[in-house]
Amino acid sequence: MKYILVVTLLLIHVVRAHGESFKREEVRFTSNNVQLSGSIFLPKDKEIFAAVVFVHGSGKQTRSLFWAEKFAENGIAALVYDKRGVGDSGGNYESERSVGEKNIGLLADDAVSALAVLSKHRALTDLPLGLAGISQAGWIIPLAAEKSSIPKFMVLWSGPVCKVSEEDIFSKYTADMDGKEIPSYDEAINSRKQKYRWPDFLGKDSDPSDSLAKLHIPGLWIFGTGDGSVPVDLSIKRLELLRKSGHEYDYVVFSGLGHNNMAETFSTASDWIIRISR
Repeated sequence: MKYILVVTLLLIHVVRAHGESFKREEVRFTSNNVQLSGSIFLPKDKEIFAAVVFVHGSGKQTRSLFWAEKFAENGIAALVYDKRGVGDSGGNYESERSVGEKNIGLLADDAVSALAVLSKHRALTDLPLGLAGISQAGWIIPLAAEKSSIPKFMVLWSGPVCKVSEEDIFSKYTADMDGKEIPSYDEAINSRKQKYRWPDFLGKDSDPSDSLAKLHIPGLWIFGTGDGSVPVDLSIKRLELLRKSGHEYDYVVFSGLGHNNMAETFSTASDWIIRISR
């Protein structure tokens, strides 16, 4: 069932720095009784085509100010925020069970709350709002999109389209290292001498395909052939299955790029967002 969490929006101040192509607004909002802190970047003196909430990858991530600026420079408003328990956001940062079912769900709720903030912004009325993110966001964003009716699109850089356990098997085999010659997922799993066992204490082995099969919004996945963290070949197979069942899920694979490929591919994502927004 889709729902929107109750949020409290507090606009603290607006930064209009001379010569910059964006305006910055500071916001605080509530998710699951925890106050999170973030910033909204708005294009200045140019048309706004769409807006996104940018969802973190793994680790203690503060708000991604650099990418928020890049979105704004390309006519896309962006809300970025400090992960719970990090920076100016309250709550506890989960380190030991970061890929567990409970934490993935909690981070998805945080993204939904951030979307609700964007949906109330007077400058973004009637504009398409979406979710964008990298890496671990591949498990978070589809779940958030399933929980909320707000997002109209999603963009994933190096987002796994596979179970957490499958990514774990692959990244352990590659030692999480990018490279020129990346093994296939089949090679990784066939190399195991012991059967993989998913830890019960982590809850459900999250699979984004479960949510993606229920969604009816367009999505774009951006991969690199040198990604040693995410099984790109397996993710593409899963996307192809979803595409055959009628979902508007696009993907592009860049030769030679690794897991952290946003700098080289950002224009691909921003152009896609603007195109579908029109």
